[in-house]
Amino acid sequence: MRVLFPIFKMGANASALEKEIGSDQFPTNEHYFGLVNFGNTCYCNSVLQALYFCKPFRDKVLSYRAQPKKKENLLTCLSDLFNNITTQKKKTGVIAPKKFIGRLRKENEVFDNYMQQDAHEFLIYLLNTIADILSAERAADKQVGKPNSKVSTPNGSLSNNNDHHHQKNEPTWIHEIFQGTLTNETRCLCCEGVSSKDEDFLDLSVDVEQNTSITHCLKGFSNTETLCHECKYYCETCCSKQEAQKRMQVKKLPQILALHLKRFKYMEQVHRYTKLSYRVVFPLELRLMNTSDDATSPDKLYDLVSVVIHCGSGPNRGHYITIVKSHGFWLLFDDDLVDKIDVSNIEEFYGLATEVQKTSDSGYILFYQARDL
Repeated sequence: MRVLFPIFKMGANASALEKEIGSDQFPTNEHYFGLVNFGNTCYCNSVLQALYFCKPFRDKVLSYRAQPKKKENLLTCLSDLFNNITTQKKKTGVIAPKKFIGRLRKENEVFDNYMQQDAHEFLIYLLNTIADILSAERAADKQVGKPNSKVSTPNGSLSNNNDHHHQKNEPTWIHEIFQGTLTNETRCLCCEGVSSKDEDFLDLSVDVEQNTSITHCLKGFSNTETLCHECKYYCETCCSKQEAQKRMQVKKLPQILALHLKRFKYMEQVHRYTKLSYRVVFPLELRLMNTSDDATSPDKLYDLVSVVIHCGSGPNRGHYITIVKSHGFWLLFDDDLVDKIDVSNIEEFYGLATEVQKTSDSGYILFYQARDL
């Protein structure tokens, strides 16, 4: 099923989008450009458009380009692409992300082909790669002009004071924007002792059910699970395996909350992944209800800024598009095509209320940005 909205072809008819928005309404210093598809690269185009309209991310990418010339990597190619969009004389049009796609295929064999890839896998790869690049550059900068000092360890071996591992653990702006913290709490049902462990995340992957909402999915993510029978918990206090209750809650809320809906499920009977086209409502405003008691700013309010949508019946067949919110109105990006849509059309991307038709245009990755209160 393809999108049914009227879509203006960019290029010769690019002015149609400008007319639709209105010259008096067109945002100052904003540009709306489609991206050329180089053969099943919609998974990449959709994520790049979604991230471009996450303004904290866009600002950081553009400021990176202003730094002294770096050796070419995925981040330099991304900053060149974003800069190419923002410096266009025209307000609308089409850009070919050729250099970025070329670098992506060169750096990771998973993407070095003309097959459809998973947009979520690409998102996580991109964020982690940028974080690694920033960490490595920071470590290299700190090494410049410093003696390669060695210190003796208790066993007599030598270690480097400027250990790259410690540099890598320092947060980058990727972590400042996307990283949140989960707390995994386990309560022993014998001694009532509670142990907790924190773990960081760049996105949350949540299970989906039919005719539900994102709020319900997040509550399900934090449901209490009982550990019993062969899955008993080893309690340090009891010094034995005991029945226990476990739950996962959000302790630190990120600036941008990326939510991945687990729409692709492996079916044993057919030995392949199938798509869950369930109808999952995602609101324009979101407040997390699954926060821990010691969470910082648990009442933080989020606004939906972009959605990567999967169109089709399965992970390896179909298409990716993106809807974004920009200066109060919504736009749909479908590779090199761009259209202004009404906010009421967003519900078309919730999924299907019945399972008669497996093919759907349904929200797959949601980006929520924390509102400045």
